[in-house]
Formats: sequence, C-alpha cells, structure tokens
Amino acid sequence: MMENIEVVTDFLWGPWTPYVLLFAGVLFTVWTRFTQYKAMTHGVQVIRGVYDDPDDPGAINHFQALAAALSATVGLGNIGGVALAIGVGGPGALFWMWIVGFLGMALKAVEITLAMMYRDTSDPENPHGGAMWVVDKVIGGKGGNWVPIARAIGTFFCITLIISAFTGGNMFQSWNVANLTHDYFGVPHVGTGIALALLVGAVIIGGIKRIGTVAAKLVPFMCLLYLACGLAVIAIHVADVPAMLALVVKSAFSPVEAGGAFIGGTMGFAFMQGMKRALFSNEAGQGSAPIAHAAAKTSEPAREGVVGGIGPFIDTICICTLTALVILTTGTWNRDAIGDLGQPLELVELVATEDEDLAATEDEDEDGERKREWQVSADVSISALPQSRWGEWKKNTGFYLLANVPGAVHQDTGNSRVKLKGKVVEKKVEGRSEEAPAVLTIQWEPVELDLGEWSGDVSTVALTDLGVHRDYGGAVLTGHAFDRAFPGLGKWLVTLAAWLFAISTMISWSYYGEQGMVYMLGERSVLPYKFVYLLLVVYASNWIGDASDMIVLMDLGTGAMLWANIPIVLGLGYLAVRCMRSYDDDLRAGKFPRNDGK
Repeated sequence: MMENIEVVTDFLWGPWTPYVLLFAGVLFTVWTRFTQYKAMTHGVQVIRGVYDDPDDPGAINHFQALAAALSATVGLGNIGGVALAIGVGGPGALFWMWIVGFLGMALKAVEITLAMMYRDTSDPENPHGGAMWVVDKVIGGKGGNWVPIARAIGTFFCITLIISAFTGGNMFQSWNVANLTHDYFGVPHVGTGIALALLVGAVIIGGIKRIGTVAAKLVPFMCLLYLACGLAVIAIHVADVPAMLALVVKSAFSPVEAGGAFIGGTMGFAFMQGMKRALFSNEAGQGSAPIAHAAAKTSEPAREGVVGGIGPFIDTICICTLTALVILTTGTWNRDAIGDLGQPLELVELVATEDEDLAATEDEDEDGERKREWQVSADVSISALPQSRWGEWKKNTGFYLLANVPGAVHQDTGNSRVKLKGKVVEKKVEGRSEEAPAVLTIQWEPVELDLGEWSGDVSTVALTDLGVHRDYGGAVLTGHAFDRAFPGLGKWLVTLAAWLFAISTMISWSYYGEQGMVYMLGERSVLPYKFVYLLLVVYASNWIGDASDMIVLMDLGTGAMLWANIPIVLGLGYLAVRCMRSYDDDLRAGKFPRNDGK
C-alpha cells in the first residue's frame, strides 16, 4: 500500500508542482499590488479590533480567527519539517521557504477573501466556508447542469481536505510527538497517542468557538516561548549568523558540498525540499486556512483576507527561520560523526527469489538508468558502534553511515555519498532456548543505488569513509540542536513545544475536516468523523515506525489538497482581487468607522 501511495505522491509533487505554486504566488502578488504590505500594516490594526463591529455575522473575532488558522500552521512543520528540509536539502532550502512564505501571503489573502465572499452564514453563530462553498455558490449558482459539476468539484476538494487532515494535520503530529517523548523520556508510543487523543478530544467536542478560545490563548504563549529560547541560542552564536545567511542564499543557487552529517545536495533538490516543507508549514495554496477565517465576525470579506495574509509571515518567515538558524548556527546540520565504525563493509545486491517479491531487483527509471536495491552484507555487533555524550545505544535507536560508493553519482546529491540507515533491535540468538533473553543487534535498511556510469555486472561494492551518525529525525534533530547550545534545553523545550504545537494543529485540522464532512454528508457525519480522527492519533503514535512512510503520507495530503485548490483559486481569484481593490478604495476614502477614537 505504501508503494502505491508513494507513486501517487511522486506524481502530485512532480517537477511542475513548485512552478505552479510560484506562478500563483507571483500572479496574486502583482495583481493585488503587493498586498503583503497591507497585511503587515492595515492587517495589524484589524486584529487589534480597530474595525470590529459586534453586529457583523460570524462566531469569533479577527484575532481568534488568525489564531485558529495559525494553530493549524504553527505546528511540527515548524520544528520537525524545517529540520527535515535543512537535514536533507541543505541551507538553501531555507531560502525557498522564504520565497514561499512571502508569495504565500498574497495567495492566502486571495483565497481567504474568496471564501469570505461566498461563505454560508445561514447560521450566523456557526458559519461555513472554504473552497467547496465557493464552487457551490459561484459555479453551482449558474443552475442547470452546473449544479452537479459544482457539487463534484466541491466534494473532490473535501476528500483531499480530509486526507490532509488525517495525514499532515493529525498523524504527522502524533507520530513526531510520540517519537520525541519516547526518545527523551522513554514514554511508550501508545501512551503518548492516548494522551494526545484525550486532550484533543476535550477541545474539538466544543466546536469552533472553543477551538478559537483555546487557540487565542495557546498560540501566543507557545510562539513566544519558542521564539525566546531560539533567540537565546542564536545570541550565543550571533557572530555566525551573517555567514549562515550568506550560505543560505548561496546554497539556494548552487550545489552544496557534502560534509559531516550532510550528504550533499543539488540546487534543484534544495528547491524542492524547501518548497515542500514551507507549503506544509504555512499551507498557502492548500485552501485550509479559509475554513477557519470563514468563522470571523465581519461584513467585509477583504478585511479578513488581509488578516489571513499575516499568517505565512509569522509561520514561515519568523518561526521557520528561527528553527533553521538554530540548526545551522549550532552546526547540527553538518555535525561530525561520533566515530568510525572501525571495520570494512560491503554492499551486496539483493536479488529476488522464487518465494520473494522484491521490488528493487534490477529496474530502469524514466531516464533509462539502472537501479538496484542493496544491503550491508556484514553483521555488525552493537558494541562496534561508537559512544558519545548524546546518549547510549538502546532498542529502536536509529543511526546511519555516510559512506562513499566509488563510481556512483546520486541523482539528488550529485556526489558518490550514500546514506545507510540502521536501527538497534532485539533479536533471538539461534541455538538458544526460547527462554533466553534477546540480544541487541543491528538491523540494516536496504538502500536503492543508482548505478550511474557503471558497466558490467556489479553485485558487490566496497564502502569507504564509514562515519557513524545518530539518526535524529524531524523534531528530534531540532531538539538536538538546542541541546548542543544548552545541554538539556532541547529535551524540555522541544518536547513541550512539540506537545503544544501538535495539539493546536490537530484541533484546528479536526475542524477543517469536519467542515468537509458537513459539506458532503451533513451535520450527522461529524461525530463518526471525530471518532475516526482520534483513533488515528493513537494509530500514528505507535504503528507508523518509518520516517520515510510518514513523509510520504504527509506529502500525499499536502499535494492532493494543493491540486484540488489551486485550480479553483486561479479560476475564480479575479473575484477576490476585484473585492480587495474595492475595499482598498473604500478604506482610502475613510468609509469604515474606527473604534480607536481616530
């Protein structure tokens, strides 16, 4: 199943996807006359309540709507997602996150304005909004054969919305928190999942008003706490910040050489990683935030659109940059190996037998290059793994070797380095009784290798430069970066932040998915949906063990929703731009009363 999902995800994130997103961002930036500036000036006044009217339709105020939307975007993507982007794509990935954040401010302002124009306020205390309602009212409003077409488009968007709610908005959060809490405190994964499900369930049962109230209190606290600690780390490395920022810009347009824990990366690879993780973090173009903002009390759609434009600035340009600089300035991204394995190793080609269905026997990719699956041949004792001050080797501890494979050129990194992942597992020793305790041993993961320019029938490859690195995945890598500056800080800060960020994200994404269910099946479908949602919190915490599987699921939800929403925004965005320009004219003419006495 995961192989099939990966095929779909690869298609959704084809080479055309980032360019479509960039095109939409540039288009609406120019078309709205750089609404980013208005978001950071007029938008701040709006969330302060300067233009509030208690008689306007809606359930929550502008600040609560922004907090609810931010509670969905400010999450593990800002801690774990940034770590994944930098760890895999290098410093250049941060530059492309900045670009997505800036352009995303205009894109999000447009899609929120559009949602506000066509939201359903038949129940003023519980309004419904989002791309599905826009399509339903604009296209379906034409009548005749357009009604079923609009319904089909709206339903398709809701399906992708629910997929994204289940994966990135729920499972990715639970999985990250469970791994982090287990690594630092030894708490069983399923225990973390149950605790998260209970906490999230206690909030989402109260609907958007309770979500807005909790988010308005939780989001500012968790953002300020995380920012304060991040700035403290950067302060002790402040002399390195200019060089790191220069490296970020340089790496965005040129390959980054391998070094330490970093395997190396091409410009295109950094571009794709930065785009993916930034989009996952700020959700610009996905169409999720308009669902939260649609509950805001206002009679001016463009006013809430301007408020929504602030979200990507806070989320990506501020918080993601802080996380990235902590990882870069502490040298976590290219940290040295904790030691050498101390013995030679070989990669042996895996060959399918009659009893096995081995997916990676010799195959050809679309460029005609041969690909094969390989695995480390030798059994290595856990005692051979070098020790360090960052903790002992125990069950489920992950590590990797960055070995040179002579003659190979990796398509993503442009060099001959390959990452060989392993994990410490318990294993029964053959010949011993069943009662005998299991021993800790190393379990190697197969690796797909591009043969590149090799010729002949190569089945064994000798490895060189076998430096051992602990495998800090996602949020754990960010925690390690804080620990390198202030030992113990990562353990407590990142764990606390991860719990707060994850809970806030899951409660908001639960509401997003709920709105999709309401559109498709009505209010009666909400309770079963919430039950399944909370079950997936527990499932992801304990039964998804592989980081690559979680990344595939996360990208599936983001990519599917992006392709469902972008055509709607591009096709109908002119309506929002027209509304925003009319609002600007009225604002300049002083037609809106102010509550601040000015």
